[in-house]
Amino acid sequence: MNVDEVKALAEQVRAEIGKAIVGQSETVDLLLTALFARGHVLLEGPPGTAKTFLAQCFARTLDLGFGRIQFTPDLMPADIIGANLFNFQTSSFTLNPGPVFTELLLADEINRTPPKTQAALLEAMQERRVTIDGKPHPLSDSFMVVATQNPLEQQGTYPLPEAQLDRFLFKQALQYPSRQEELAIVAAYGVQSGQADPARIGVAKVAGAKALAAAHRAVAGVRLNDDVAAYVVDLVRATRETSDLSSGASPRAAAQLALAARARAALDGRDYAIPDDVKALALPALRHRVILSPAAEIEGRRADEVIRGLVEQAAAPR
Repeated sequence: MNVDEVKALAEQVRAEIGKAIVGQSETVDLLLTALFARGHVLLEGPPGTAKTFLAQCFARTLDLGFGRIQFTPDLMPADIIGANLFNFQTSSFTLNPGPVFTELLLADEINRTPPKTQAALLEAMQERRVTIDGKPHPLSDSFMVVATQNPLEQQGTYPLPEAQLDRFLFKQALQYPSRQEELAIVAAYGVQSGQADPARIGVAKVAGAKALAAAHRAVAGVRLNDDVAAYVVDLVRATRETSDLSSGASPRAAAQLALAARARAALDGRDYAIPDDVKALALPALRHRVILSPAAEIEGRRADEVIRGLVEQAAAPR
């Protein structure tokens, strides 16, 4: 598969998801970019904005194994990764795998469970494996977490620790749809009874494991020249040097932003990354990895505003 075929595959995925999801084109593009960059996505938004349904449709179009965890305050780590249970018939312990053993894992309302349980995903997201009773168990090579998060102002939420947030390639903030989009949603789903189902709506599978593996190989061949790599590093380092932020992005953020830029180039049908790829992804890749300084908070500034300013100030290569 070459980058032109990757672009065609992405267009097919967008078309199929568009049968069920009204709007959210930017979020779909970020999901595709994260998939080909082998990253994870955090979706934040109010309830009822199709975060869960979007993940279901995305998994179906790419024929990915789908697992879902509904995070609650009483959820335990073993409920996520599984546990070894004693089998009285064989007098031995047998692994009872948790829902993390899948390809696309929907971590629904991840910030409604305490940090101890949230941390159960750290190893899975970073190393694509989990350790149970000292024994490592590999996960699928296509393993991807799509987590949803309620705004922190809502009741019963726990802020995700910085180490957890840093595992996510992107954080996308979903907003309420426009009036025209909401009219289309009501026209499509306001006359149905029961839960919407991607298969029933007509969302088709357009790729499988072989196609995804070929797409990953094509993305791996996308070039990132020294000037664009330096631009990524300078932009990330700027988040640590500005007085508006008390904590900037990590070296992991720079490496993942470079990977994402290469994936976006492939989705656009190019075998080379350009500064515009970095600019387009800087906000969703960095907004969750920085912390505002007290002075900036007093002034009422937001992390998105600060990052946009840094992108505008950074000298892009030509």
